[in-house]
Amino acid sequence: MTEDIHLNNSVLKVSHTIVSENRPTLIFLHDSLGCIELWRDFPQLLGEAIHCNVLVYDRQGYGKSEPFSSVDRENDYLEVEADVLNLLMEKLSIKTVFLFGHSDGGSIALIAAAKYPKKIKGVITEGAHIFVEGITLQGIKVAVEAYRTTNLPEKLAKYHGNKTEAVFWAWANTWLSEDFKSWTIEHFLPYIQCPVLVIQGEEDEYGSLAQVEGIISQITSETQKYIIPSIGHTPHKEAKELVLAKTVKFVNQI
Repeated sequence: MTEDIHLNNSVLKVSHTIVSENRPTLIFLHDSLGCIELWRDFPQLLGEAIHCNVLVYDRQGYGKSEPFSSVDRENDYLEVEADVLNLLMEKLSIKTVFLFGHSDGGSIALIAAAKYPKKIKGVITEGAHIFVEGITLQGIKVAVEAYRTTNLPEKLAKYHGNKTEAVFWAWANTWLSEDFKSWTIEHFLPYIQCPVLVIQGEEDEYGSLAQVEGIISQITSETQKYIIPSIGHTPHKEAKELVLAKTVKFVNQI
């Protein structure tokens, strides 16, 4: 079921598959240029494998949701998104949740687990960031060059339409700004109470394994790390079967 959810003076596009009211809900949080469609069939496959309800949504400004309310993004925008996620769970009366977050979505998942621990049963992150690294900034600079010189804008426009410029530059300009260099969410990590699975490609072009070690070392609850050789920033696409199998095992243990 796909529907528009009115929330926080905005409208979010939400796709929700319910297998049982008594089962947990697996919520997917997309990356900085992502949306529902770019997850492809991964959410459905994972939901079927663990027999959970599945919720995927376009954050405001992305995909088929409403445009950003402002072109200026504050440095705490990921914490704001964690609060929006909580409001969405309240709106839909979702009480037991697993979060699967990719990149920005992984950071949002970690913040949400810290701020709303009673609701979050487990977290799976892919390529999540907890601080700014040189490799991250270099990866974004490469993406900026591609946006200016290749057909990347046209590719993104298939998913974001006339919001594409705003989506891309909100990400690039925020992360490349001088003010953002001191950004961190490390102070949230000790408040996480649920098990966390940290997935990262060994050749991730947007973050080093220091991100993984930083997450693992600062969370006091049960943690697992899964480093996949020879892949980059999008494990659920580059190594889909491996990520599915590892995530199914992690959730079933919980």
